[in-house]
Amino acid sequence: MRKILITGALGQIGSELAEEMRKIYGSDNVVASSRRIKEGHEKLIESGPFEVINVNDPETLASVVDKHKINTIVNLAAILSAVGEKEPQQCWNINMNGLYNILEIAKEKNCMVYTPSSIAAFGPATPKDNTPQDTIQRPTTMYGVTKVAGELLCDYYYKRFGVDTRGVRFPGLISYKTLPGGGTTDYAVHIYYEALRNKKYSSFIQKGTYMDMMYMPDALRAIINLIEAAPDRLKHRNAFNVSAMSFEPEMLAESIRKFMPEFKLDYDVDPIRQEIADSWPNSLDDSYAREEWDWNPEYDLDSMTKDMLEKLRIKLNIQG
Repeated sequence: MRKILITGALGQIGSELAEEMRKIYGSDNVVASSRRIKEGHEKLIESGPFEVINVNDPETLASVVDKHKINTIVNLAAILSAVGEKEPQQCWNINMNGLYNILEIAKEKNCMVYTPSSIAAFGPATPKDNTPQDTIQRPTTMYGVTKVAGELLCDYYYKRFGVDTRGVRFPGLISYKTLPGGGTTDYAVHIYYEALRNKKYSSFIQKGTYMDMMYMPDALRAIINLIEAAPDRLKHRNAFNVSAMSFEPEMLAESIRKFMPEFKLDYDVDPIRQEIADSWPNSLDDSYAREEWDWNPEYDLDSMTKDMLEKLRIKLNIQG
Protein backbone atom coordinates (compact mmCIF):
# COMPACT_ATOMS: atom_id res chain seq x y z
CA MET A 1 0.00 0.00 0.00
CA ARG A 2 1.22 3.47 -0.85
CA LYS A 3 1.89 5.85 2.04
CA ILE A 4 2.44 9.29 0.54
CA LEU A 5 3.95 12.50 1.92
CA ILE A 6 3.30 15.68 -0.08
CA THR A 7 5.55 18.64 0.72
CA GLY A 8 4.32 22.07 -0.31
CA ALA A 9 0.79 20.68 -0.09
CA LEU A 10 -0.88 24.07 0.40
CA GLY A 11 0.45 25.44 -2.90
CA GLN A 12 -1.27 25.60 -6.30
CA ILE A 13 -0.54 21.98 -7.28
CA GLY A 14 -0.29 20.45 -3.82
CA SER A 15 -3.69 21.52 -2.51
CA GLU A 16 -5.45 19.86 -5.45
CA LEU A 17 -3.13 16.85 -5.62
CA ALA A 18 -3.61 16.05 -1.93
CA GLU A 19 -7.39 16.09 -2.39
CA GLU A 20 -7.19 13.86 -5.48
CA MET A 21 -4.72 11.42 -3.94
CA ARG A 22 -6.84 11.07 -0.81
CA LYS A 23 -9.74 9.99 -3.03
CA ILE A 24 -7.56 7.37 -4.74
CA TYR A 25 -5.35 6.05 -1.93
CA GLY A 26 -7.47 6.86 1.14
CA SER A 27 -7.30 9.93 3.36
CA ASP A 28 -5.19 8.27 6.05
CA ASN A 29 -2.54 7.25 3.49
CA VAL A 30 -1.80 10.75 2.17
CA VAL A 31 0.03 13.11 4.53
CA ALA A 32 -0.15 16.75 3.47
CA SER A 33 2.54 19.09 4.73
CA SER A 34 3.64 22.71 4.51
CA ARG A 35 6.19 24.87 6.27
CA ARG A 36 3.32 26.91 7.73
CA ILE A 37 -0.46 26.72 8.03
CA LYS A 38 -2.27 29.05 5.61
CA GLU A 39 -5.77 30.43 5.97
CA GLY A 40 -8.30 29.08 3.51
CA HIS A 41 -6.96 25.52 3.59
CA GLU A 42 -8.87 24.30 6.63
CA LYS A 43 -10.80 21.66 4.67
CA LEU A 44 -7.60 20.07 3.31
CA ILE A 45 -5.84 20.20 6.66
CA GLU A 46 -8.78 18.55 8.42
CA SER A 47 -9.51 15.92 5.73
CA GLY A 48 -6.47 13.79 6.54
CA PRO A 49 -3.10 13.78 8.32
CA PHE A 50 -1.24 17.09 8.15
CA GLU A 51 2.27 18.00 9.31
CA VAL A 52 4.14 21.31 9.53
CA ILE A 53 7.47 20.61 7.79
CA ASN A 54 10.28 22.78 6.49
CA VAL A 55 12.14 20.80 3.81
CA ASN A 56 15.36 22.26 5.18
CA ASP A 57 14.72 20.58 8.53
CA PRO A 58 15.83 17.01 7.75
CA GLU A 59 15.29 15.74 11.29
CA THR A 60 11.59 16.65 11.22
CA LEU A 61 11.28 15.28 7.69
CA ALA A 62 12.77 11.96 8.74
CA SER A 63 10.59 11.72 11.83
CA VAL A 64 7.42 12.32 9.79
CA VAL A 65 8.48 9.65 7.28
CA ASP A 66 8.95 7.21 10.16
CA LYS A 67 5.78 8.24 11.99
CA HIS A 68 3.52 7.68 8.98
CA LYS A 69 5.53 4.82 7.39
CA ILE A 70 5.95 6.87 4.20
CA ASN A 71 7.16 5.06 1.05
CA THR A 72 6.42 7.78 -1.56
CA ILE A 73 7.43 11.45 -1.29
CA VAL A 74 5.92 14.03 -3.66
CA ASN A 75 8.15 17.07 -3.31
CA LEU A 76 6.25 20.22 -4.31
CA ALA A 77 7.96 22.68 -1.96
CA ALA A 78 9.46 25.33 -4.26
CA ILE A 79 9.94 29.01 -4.99
CA LEU A 80 8.60 29.77 -8.50
CA SER A 81 10.14 31.73 -11.38
CA ALA A 82 9.14 35.37 -10.86
CA VAL A 83 9.53 35.21 -7.08
CA GLY A 84 12.82 33.36 -7.56
CA GLU A 85 14.28 36.31 -9.46
CA LYS A 86 13.46 38.59 -6.54
CA GLU A 87 14.77 36.11 -3.95
CA PRO A 88 17.41 33.96 -5.70
CA GLN A 89 19.15 32.78 -2.52
CA GLN A 90 15.86 31.62 -1.00
CA CYS A 91 14.95 29.97 -4.31
CA TRP A 92 18.18 27.94 -4.25
CA ASN A 93 17.82 27.11 -0.57
CA ILE A 94 14.30 25.69 -0.82
CA ASN A 95 14.44 24.20 -4.31
CA MET A 96 17.87 22.57 -4.08
CA ASN A 97 18.82 22.10 -0.43
CA GLY A 98 15.28 20.93 0.32
CA LEU A 99 15.42 18.42 -2.53
CA TYR A 100 18.81 17.16 -1.34
CA ASN A 101 17.39 16.54 2.14
CA ILE A 102 14.46 14.62 0.71
CA LEU A 103 16.69 12.48 -1.51
CA GLU A 104 18.94 11.63 1.42
CA ILE A 105 15.96 10.54 3.51
CA ALA A 106 14.55 8.56 0.56
CA LYS A 107 17.90 6.79 0.17
CA GLU A 108 17.97 5.89 3.86
CA LYS A 109 14.35 4.84 4.17
CA ASN A 110 13.73 3.35 0.69
CA CYS A 111 11.15 5.85 -0.58
CA MET A 112 10.13 6.75 -4.12
CA VAL A 113 10.56 10.48 -4.85
CA TYR A 114 8.50 12.45 -7.35
CA THR A 115 9.80 15.99 -7.99
CA PRO A 116 8.42 18.13 -10.82
CA SER A 117 10.68 20.05 -13.14
CA SER A 118 9.49 22.81 -15.48
CA ILE A 119 9.78 24.39 -18.91
CA ALA A 120 11.95 26.87 -17.02
CA ALA A 121 14.71 24.22 -17.19
CA PHE A 122 15.23 25.34 -20.80
CA GLY A 123 16.75 28.60 -21.98
CA PRO A 124 17.37 30.88 -24.98
CA ALA A 125 19.72 28.34 -26.65
CA THR A 126 17.09 25.58 -26.51
CA PRO A 127 15.13 24.89 -29.74
CA LYS A 128 11.92 26.84 -29.18
CA ASP A 129 9.44 24.85 -31.24
CA ASN A 130 8.63 21.22 -30.48
CA THR A 131 11.47 21.26 -27.95
CA PRO A 132 13.04 17.76 -27.76
CA GLN A 133 13.11 15.63 -24.63
CA ASP A 134 16.91 15.59 -24.69
CA THR A 135 18.36 18.96 -25.67
CA ILE A 136 20.51 21.83 -24.42
CA GLN A 137 19.38 23.24 -21.08
CA ARG A 138 20.98 26.59 -20.22
CA PRO A 139 18.33 28.54 -18.26
CA THR A 140 18.76 32.21 -17.37
CA THR A 141 16.73 32.27 -14.14
CA MET A 142 17.55 30.93 -10.69
CA TYR A 143 14.33 28.90 -10.77
CA GLY A 144 15.42 27.33 -14.06
CA VAL A 145 18.90 26.64 -12.70
CA THR A 146 17.41 24.81 -9.71
CA LYS A 147 15.18 22.77 -12.00
CA VAL A 148 18.06 21.59 -14.22
CA ALA A 149 20.20 20.86 -11.16
CA GLY A 150 17.24 19.05 -9.58
CA GLU A 151 16.79 16.83 -12.64
CA LEU A 152 20.49 15.92 -12.55
CA LEU A 153 20.50 15.33 -8.81
CA CYS A 154 17.47 13.03 -9.03
CA ASP A 155 19.09 11.09 -11.88
CA TYR A 156 22.25 10.78 -9.80
CA TYR A 157 20.40 9.36 -6.80
CA TYR A 158 18.64 6.87 -9.08
CA LYS A 159 21.84 5.70 -10.80
CA ARG A 160 24.17 5.89 -7.79
CA PHE A 161 21.90 4.79 -4.93
CA GLY A 162 18.88 3.17 -6.61
CA VAL A 163 16.38 5.74 -5.35
CA ASP A 164 13.24 5.51 -7.52
CA THR A 165 13.09 9.13 -8.70
CA ARG A 166 10.57 10.44 -11.25
CA GLY A 167 9.36 13.79 -12.57
CA VAL A 168 7.86 15.77 -15.43
CA ARG A 169 8.69 19.16 -16.90
CA PHE A 170 5.46 21.00 -16.30
CA PRO A 171 4.31 23.82 -18.55
CA GLY A 172 2.20 26.65 -17.12
CA LEU A 173 -0.64 25.25 -15.02
CA ILE A 174 -4.17 26.65 -15.04
CA SER A 175 -6.67 26.04 -12.25
CA TYR A 176 -9.94 27.48 -10.98
CA LYS A 177 -9.44 26.15 -7.44
CA THR A 178 -6.26 27.87 -6.32
CA LEU A 179 -4.45 30.99 -7.47
CA PRO A 180 -0.85 30.59 -8.70
CA GLY A 181 2.08 31.65 -6.56
CA GLY A 182 4.38 33.92 -8.52
CA GLY A 183 5.06 32.23 -11.85
CA THR A 184 5.57 33.65 -15.33
CA THR A 185 2.53 31.85 -16.75
CA ASP A 186 0.16 33.23 -14.09
CA TYR A 187 -1.55 35.54 -16.60
CA ALA A 188 -3.34 32.52 -18.05
CA VAL A 189 -5.17 32.07 -14.73
CA HIS A 190 -5.76 35.72 -13.85
CA ILE A 191 -7.33 36.39 -17.25
CA TYR A 192 -10.32 34.16 -16.46
CA TYR A 193 -11.01 35.87 -13.14
CA GLU A 194 -10.86 39.32 -14.73
CA ALA A 195 -12.98 38.23 -17.69
CA LEU A 196 -15.80 37.28 -15.32
CA ARG A 197 -15.35 40.19 -12.91
CA ASN A 198 -14.62 43.05 -15.32
CA LYS A 199 -14.95 41.65 -18.88
CA LYS A 200 -11.41 42.88 -19.60
CA TYR A 201 -7.82 42.06 -18.72
CA SER A 202 -4.38 43.70 -19.03
CA SER A 203 -1.82 40.99 -19.76
CA PHE A 204 1.66 41.26 -18.28
CA ILE A 205 2.87 38.95 -21.08
CA GLN A 206 3.21 40.46 -24.56
CA LYS A 207 1.08 39.57 -27.56
CA GLY A 208 2.60 36.77 -29.62
CA THR A 209 4.42 35.13 -26.68
CA TYR A 210 3.72 31.41 -26.97
CA MET A 211 4.11 29.13 -23.96
CA ASP A 212 3.03 25.58 -23.24
CA MET A 213 0.11 25.30 -20.83
CA MET A 214 -1.89 22.57 -19.11
CA TYR A 215 -5.19 22.41 -17.24
CA MET A 216 -4.79 21.24 -13.66
CA PRO A 217 -6.87 18.03 -13.98
CA ASP A 218 -4.40 16.85 -16.65
CA ALA A 219 -1.45 17.85 -14.45
CA LEU A 220 -2.78 15.78 -11.55
CA ARG A 221 -3.25 12.79 -13.84
CA ALA A 222 0.31 13.20 -15.11
CA ILE A 223 1.71 13.03 -11.58
CA ILE A 224 -0.35 10.03 -10.51
CA ASN A 225 0.12 8.12 -13.77
CA LEU A 226 3.89 8.57 -13.70
CA ILE A 227 4.08 7.50 -10.05
CA GLU A 228 2.13 4.36 -10.92
CA ALA A 229 4.04 3.62 -14.17
CA ALA A 230 5.94 0.35 -14.41
CA PRO A 231 9.59 1.17 -13.62
CA ASP A 232 11.00 -1.07 -16.35
CA ARG A 233 9.29 1.12 -19.01
CA LEU A 234 10.93 4.35 -17.83
CA LYS A 235 14.07 5.42 -19.64
CA HIS A 236 14.10 9.15 -18.85
CA ARG A 237 12.65 9.51 -15.34
CA ASN A 238 13.95 13.05 -14.57
CA ALA A 239 12.22 14.65 -16.22
CA PHE A 240 9.66 13.96 -18.97
CA ASN A 241 8.39 16.70 -21.24
CA VAL A 242 4.59 16.84 -20.94
CA SER A 243 2.34 19.11 -22.95
CA ALA A 244 -1.35 19.75 -23.55
CA MET A 245 -1.58 23.02 -25.52
CA SER A 246 0.53 25.98 -26.62
CA PHE A 247 -0.95 29.46 -27.00
CA GLU A 248 -0.25 33.18 -26.76
CA PRO A 249 -2.48 35.81 -25.06
CA GLU A 250 -4.55 36.68 -28.14
CA MET A 251 -5.44 33.02 -28.68
CA LEU A 252 -6.58 32.75 -25.07
CA ALA A 253 -8.67 35.91 -25.47
CA GLU A 254 -10.29 34.50 -28.62
CA SER A 255 -11.17 31.32 -26.74
CA ILE A 256 -12.81 33.36 -23.97
CA ARG A 257 -14.77 35.39 -26.57
CA LYS A 258 -16.39 32.19 -27.81
CA PHE A 259 -18.22 32.19 -24.46
CA MET A 260 -18.04 35.93 -23.62
CA PRO A 261 -18.05 37.97 -26.89
CA GLU A 262 -17.71 41.26 -25.00
CA PHE A 263 -14.33 40.36 -23.45
CA LYS A 264 -11.47 42.81 -24.15
CA LEU A 265 -7.72 42.27 -23.83
CA ASP A 266 -4.97 44.87 -23.61
CA TYR A 267 -1.37 44.82 -22.38
CA ASP A 268 0.68 46.13 -19.47
CA VAL A 269 3.86 44.11 -19.94
CA ASP A 270 6.03 43.20 -16.95
CA PRO A 271 9.64 43.35 -18.26
CA ILE A 272 10.95 40.76 -15.78
CA ARG A 273 8.33 38.14 -16.53
CA GLN A 274 8.43 38.91 -20.25
CA GLU A 275 12.18 38.33 -20.32
CA ILE A 276 11.66 35.02 -18.56
CA ALA A 277 8.89 33.99 -20.98
CA ASP A 278 11.05 34.88 -23.98
CA SER A 279 13.72 32.46 -22.76
CA TRP A 280 11.30 29.51 -22.63
CA PRO A 281 10.12 27.19 -25.42
CA ASN A 282 7.01 27.82 -27.49
CA SER A 283 6.01 24.15 -27.44
CA LEU A 284 7.33 20.80 -26.18
CA ASP A 285 7.73 17.38 -27.78
CA ASP A 286 6.22 14.99 -25.23
CA SER A 287 6.44 11.83 -27.34
CA TYR A 288 8.64 10.00 -24.80
CA ALA A 289 6.05 10.49 -22.04
CA ARG A 290 3.40 9.14 -24.39
CA GLU A 291 5.58 6.15 -25.27
CA GLU A 292 6.98 5.27 -21.85
CA TRP A 293 3.92 5.76 -19.60
CA ASP A 294 1.01 6.44 -21.96
CA TRP A 295 0.67 10.17 -21.31
CA ASN A 296 -2.34 11.70 -23.08
CA PRO A 297 -3.99 15.01 -22.03
CA GLU A 298 -7.76 15.30 -22.03
CA TYR A 299 -8.19 19.10 -22.31
CA ASP A 300 -7.48 21.49 -25.19
CA LEU A 301 -7.77 25.30 -25.06
CA ASP A 302 -11.50 25.61 -25.70
CA SER A 303 -12.57 22.73 -23.45
CA MET A 304 -10.41 24.18 -20.67
CA THR A 305 -11.87 27.67 -21.16
CA LYS A 306 -15.42 26.34 -21.04
CA ASP A 307 -14.74 24.45 -17.81
CA MET A 308 -12.80 27.32 -16.21
CA LEU A 309 -15.57 29.84 -16.85
CA GLU A 310 -18.29 27.47 -15.64
CA LYS A 311 -16.44 26.59 -12.44
CA LEU A 312 -15.36 30.18 -11.71
CA ARG A 313 -18.91 31.50 -12.10
CA ILE A 314 -19.89 29.18 -9.29
CA LYS A 315 -16.81 29.95 -7.18
CA LEU A 316 -17.19 33.74 -7.58
CA ASN A 317 -21.01 33.64 -7.46
CA ILE A 318 -21.32 35.45 -10.79
CA GLN A 319 -24.55 34.98 -12.71
CA GLY A 320 -25.04 35.00 -16.49
